Amino acid sequence: MTQSAAAQFTLPLPASYRLDDVLAFHRRDAESVAEQVSARQLRKGMLLDGVPVVLEIALNLAPDMEHDRAHTGARSSATCTVLADGPCTPAIVAYARAAADAVLGLRIDPQPFAEFTAADPLFGPLTRAQAGLRVVQSATVFEALTWAIIGQQINLPFAIALRRTFILQAGRQHSSGLWCYPDASSAAKLGPDVLTTRKFSRAKAETVLRLAQLVASGELRLALGPDYGIEEVSAALLAVKGIGPWTVNYGLLRGYGYADCSLHGDVAVRAALQRLLGEQDKPDLARTEQFLARYRPHRTMAAAHLWASLHPPANGQDTTPQS
Repeated sequence: MTQSAAAQFTLPLPASYRLDDVLAFHRRDAESVAEQVSARQLRKGMLLDGVPVVLEIALNLAPDMEHDRAHTGARSSATCTVLADGPCTPAIVAYARAAADAVLGLRIDPQPFAEFTAADPLFGPLTRAQAGLRVVQSATVFEALTWAIIGQQINLPFAIALRRTFILQAGRQHSSGLWCYPDASSAAKLGPDVLTTRKFSRAKAETVLRLAQLVASGELRLALGPDYGIEEVSAALLAVKGIGPWTVNYGLLRGYGYADCSLHGDVAVRAALQRLLGEQDKPDLARTEQFLARYRPHRTMAAAHLWASLHPPANGQDTTPQS
């Protein structure tokens, strides 16, 4: 067994942090091979710079807040330990920090949207009922984009099963036993038949691997920079065969924590909007896009609240967007 190198850092958690929501999101796969979730710990496996890494996040709640669910996390923090099966380089630690922000849903502050919609007759009551709702991101941009492709136009349980297959075929196992979500280089080595013989459609398998090959070769750049922002990466992704506007917007949401994604093409968003408006039929794409445009530059949070409204909490806590 490889000896894991470790680095550690701590992230503060904001007041009224909805811990149960975040953990519920990461528990979506009951047979998960790349995530382990307990009441106060999240373990996430991923390939960073080709190195198998497990990010262990211990969630430390202030003692006087432990039983006050309405204020969980008011003076709390997340202690993050990076366990790498290889050198724990500064680059790997930086990637792990970004991953921790993402999987804990810390990239988008929910308060600006709550203030923006305070007097809104539709979203005002919704945001107050779901106060503090956060959007959890994938640990890496590549994971977000592959998840968007895998999940497109199929139900969530089937998408989760395909995701598990992708991890087992393209990922690597950490010395702890947890599997690591693939990076582009590891996925690019697969042939489509490896996936199509395991319930992937041919189109879905080819699109996932096409993305992996383009990223691994450097032909498709995912890292943002001064000369390469959201508009540029969106255009580059749309140029990839098999990737359309919904996949791009969902990838921007889960991968970059972009605050203004328009999910007007999302079936669940349209269903939630139908319910919110009290109408007999789902609004069409054009009307949904027009409706969401009112909430710029906060359309990501608008989608999150619409998603969550379809899953009323059984215990007063879990309204996390599950898409």
